[in-house]
Amino acid sequence: MSDERRLDVLRAIVADFVATHEPVGSKSLVERHELGVSSATVRNDMAVLEEDGYIVQPHTSAGRIPTDKGYRLFVDRLTGIRPVSRAERRAIRTFLDSAVDLDNVVDRTVRLLSDITRQVAMVQYPSLSRSRIRHVELVELGNARLLVIVIADTGRVEQRVLELPDGFASDLISDLHARINDALVDREFAEVSGLTDQVAAGFTGVDDQVVRAVLGSVQEAATEEVEERIVIGGTANLARETADLPHSVHPILEALEEHVVLLRLLGETTATDEVSVRIGHENDVVGMNAASVVSVGYGPDSSALAHLGVVGPTRMDYAGNIAAVRAVARYLGRVLADQ
Repeated sequence: MSDERRLDVLRAIVADFVATHEPVGSKSLVERHELGVSSATVRNDMAVLEEDGYIVQPHTSAGRIPTDKGYRLFVDRLTGIRPVSRAERRAIRTFLDSAVDLDNVVDRTVRLLSDITRQVAMVQYPSLSRSRIRHVELVELGNARLLVIVIADTGRVEQRVLELPDGFASDLISDLHARINDALVDREFAEVSGLTDQVAAGFTGVDDQVVRAVLGSVQEAATEEVEERIVIGGTANLARETADLPHSVHPILEALEEHVVLLRLLGETTATDEVSVRIGHENDVVGMNAASVVSVGYGPDSSALAHLGVVGPTRMDYAGNIAAVRAVARYLGRVLADQ
């Protein structure tokens, strides 16, 4: 595809087919787009594109439509992603800033993303394994019971209740609270196990038992394998695409019910600026060959704590969906940083 003119023809075919859902002919391309060549030249270019597998004629005497290969080239050669509008940016900021906790943030993000893109939206909860400790709180409940609260920088909260032995020093809990936060705050959860001996140094007897129990609880909260949660929304958007997916809506919806499938669709990018687009048969999930997935990582800095994205038919507005997914991910990262 060294011929830039043929690439312009492909771009025009994709644009018209996405907009009209009708096969595109050479005459309409010349009328709608400033290609600077005749219909005959466009027909020749379309013949080459078809021979190379970028477009296909769905039936005799029809125009052409893009193939998965054609969409891939279109996406790979996007010259720029138009930013979301000022009104959309304001709506994103206002909607997410109003969230009251992490669950509400994720729920709002799913609804927002599905509304903006008119596709199925998926949002993964931030992973503890990639998070940092914001604060550890120790709350005495009475009757020798202690509530240990571990708060991540993403707003995620883990809690444990401990039964404590009798006879520990009266100021032990307050002293331990200060030591734990001095040592662990702003540390990654993965670092906790290597710092517990440092915090426990110098305690003896019953006090040492209490300290070890509390640190064990913090370490358990930091290392426990928690199933990665994913929230999905906007499936009604997919159900409306009967023209694009006459026989494949049901298989796609079945695939989206599988948790493992959702994790595979969202991908494993580790940077927040890496947008992934998988088109049609590029998806190795059964039932997803007629769908495309646009996903990206998000987090309070450049490292991705989790992922979000959208699923829709291959005939989608790729530039618009890429822009929306990226914008929502950036605002979500800012919200998490302010939690």
